[in-house]
Amino acid sequence: MPRIAYVNGRYVKHSDASVHIEDRGYQFADGVYEVCEVRHGYIVDLTRHLNRLDRSLGELRIAWPMGRAALTQVIRETLRRNHVRNGLFYMQVTRGVARRDHVFPAEGTPPSLVITAKSTDPKIIAAKNANGIRAITVTDNRWDRVDIKSVGLLPNAMARQQAKEAGAQEAIYVDGDGMVKEGAATNVWIVDRDGMLVTRPAEHGILRGITRATLMDVAAKLGLQITERNFSVSEMLAAREVFITAATSICFPVVSVDGQAIANGHPGSVSQKVREAFFDVAEKIAI
Repeated sequence: MPRIAYVNGRYVKHSDASVHIEDRGYQFADGVYEVCEVRHGYIVDLTRHLNRLDRSLGELRIAWPMGRAALTQVIRETLRRNHVRNGLFYMQVTRGVARRDHVFPAEGTPPSLVITAKSTDPKIIAAKNANGIRAITVTDNRWDRVDIKSVGLLPNAMARQQAKEAGAQEAIYVDGDGMVKEGAATNVWIVDRDGMLVTRPAEHGILRGITRATLMDVAAKLGLQITERNFSVSEMLAAREVFITAATSICFPVVSVDGQAIANGHPGSVSQKVREAFFDVAEKIAI
């Protein structure tokens, strides 16, 4: 079956989907996005994703393309038409189409909405969890408002490419003080020497990940202690465990950073526990 995309009110073949050349997302990265996991026929944490979409749109003063209930139905229909039971959907909202000008277009210009969906192979995710992944550190060179889930991801793409060329799967941003920020597409966690789960505060400088938020609920259920504080690269390298979280991967253990093994160089028990409990705790909305 061909993949189907939703583009500005129409369901079209993925191979035929297109947006106008003067869409502001294409010319200015003037838009936001969300990626949401689908597992066993359920959309995971949709409410939190839509809440973050609302915040991102508000920060950039972009109007909602439609009401929340209607958008939820479009998401469901896109997933159904693509027969996705395990996978993800990608949703992008831009300020719309207007003659190229740096200032915002005329009030009332409709925003553009694109939704795509695809199935993923759970065996690939399972293999990464069993073996762990490798990461490198990179200097953070992004704009200051990384708390907005903007489509302006060129620095992230460059960092991921640098990681790939180094034989790694993720790049971890480090600030000017040598403190860990987040991955190019993930939040970063450590289990410190005292057994405490640690992640950087999300008030400024990192994206408030949805999986990150739900993992805190998971940790509370498991009786794990969490502290939100800054931590250095050296502390990360000396940690009992390092792992990253994101909607499409949930929780990947990191077994080496910059070529240095983390602990014994194998996935740790804490990341395994939170990963196994995650789906039971997360919000689940049937397709």
